[in-house]
Amino acid sequence: MLSSILRLFPSLFLILITQTTAQPKFQYQFCRTDEGNYTANSTYKANLNTLLSNLTSNIEIDYGFYNSSHGQNSDKVYAVGLCRGDVKPDDCRSCLNDTIVLLPKVCPNQKEAIAGYDNCMLRYSNQSLYGILETRPSFLLGSGDNATDPDRFNQATRELLESLRSRAASGNSNLRKYAAGNATGPNFQTIFALVQCTPDLSEQECTDCLVRAFSDIKGSNILGERGGRIIKPSCNFRYENSRFYDPTIDTQPPPPPPSTNTTSKGGEVDQDLEIGSTESLQLDFGTISVATDNFSDSNKLGQGGFGAVYKGRLSNGQEIAVKRLSRESHQGDLEFKNEVLLLAKLQHRNLVRLLGFCLEGGEKLLIYEFMPKKSLEYLLFGIVPTYV
Repeated sequence: MLSSILRLFPSLFLILITQTTAQPKFQYQFCRTDEGNYTANSTYKANLNTLLSNLTSNIEIDYGFYNSSHGQNSDKVYAVGLCRGDVKPDDCRSCLNDTIVLLPKVCPNQKEAIAGYDNCMLRYSNQSLYGILETRPSFLLGSGDNATDPDRFNQATRELLESLRSRAASGNSNLRKYAAGNATGPNFQTIFALVQCTPDLSEQECTDCLVRAFSDIKGSNILGERGGRIIKPSCNFRYENSRFYDPTIDTQPPPPPPSTNTTSKGGEVDQDLEIGSTESLQLDFGTISVATDNFSDSNKLGQGGFGAVYKGRLSNGQEIAVKRLSRESHQGDLEFKNEVLLLAKLQHRNLVRLLGFCLEGGEKLLIYEFMPKKSLEYLLFGIVPTYV
């Protein structure tokens, strides 16, 4: 009977599918009017649709942070997606995809919007979002259950959150600025907590964001409750009397650098020393992404068989050129570090100096000094420049 009806009214199938796959309601949402609105048939709307439809397409990202942009000039759209640090990659993408479908519906014409669930948050705007500390708007939620000894409970919670803050701000090798843990409160209650920043922030920016978040709770009506959370665009924290995060996720600080012991055979240097010596050249992916405006096309110097080269500028004003190796190169991490070590040792007036490298989240970047008059492009793509 149903199949006969659907043959007569095929559009009914779409209605049924829409109703059965309705997205869950957001835990919080903000449709911001600060940057104005867009119309249904505008270029901005088309760019937004394209950007969101491709935001989570890179399945190699396993650290829960997505960042991209699409369009040009005033119609350019920026988006950032962040999952809670303990959420598995597939669950992360599923959560963000739900958000991608629903957010443009609940904020139908605002150029800037933010919303999220327990596991993820999505932001988009007509202003650049990457590497920019944003503490407003804020979402606060308490458990509604007051602690039996509020003063001692608050003290234990504050100490736990502060210890987690320093761990989260320092980040780790998985491109996460996330830490979770527990402590014993009054009457032997266990307090569980997590703190997180978007990984594009510097250590100081993450610290500043969480400090502001901690101070916000002091003036709120959730102070003294046995659970609470504050979510800001750039950071968030949560604490409860029961475990609400996956404890199997490693949130400990990164391991110490490799040993620098040398061998006694033939006076040769141990490989650990060789590889360890490259650590001083390692740069943060977020720093390089900010320097190149998220590897924008306007900063692209050229394309070669092994990847593209982008011009950038560090925070100290130094101009750099960044070679972003193609993921299809299939070069292993050890081979990449060995190549970095070799390049770092090479010094010649006709060779561009290697300033550093980045090896994070599947990205392999080589950072060189920038040479004017396009000589860097020619050098990196196989043509040696002529020096006077």
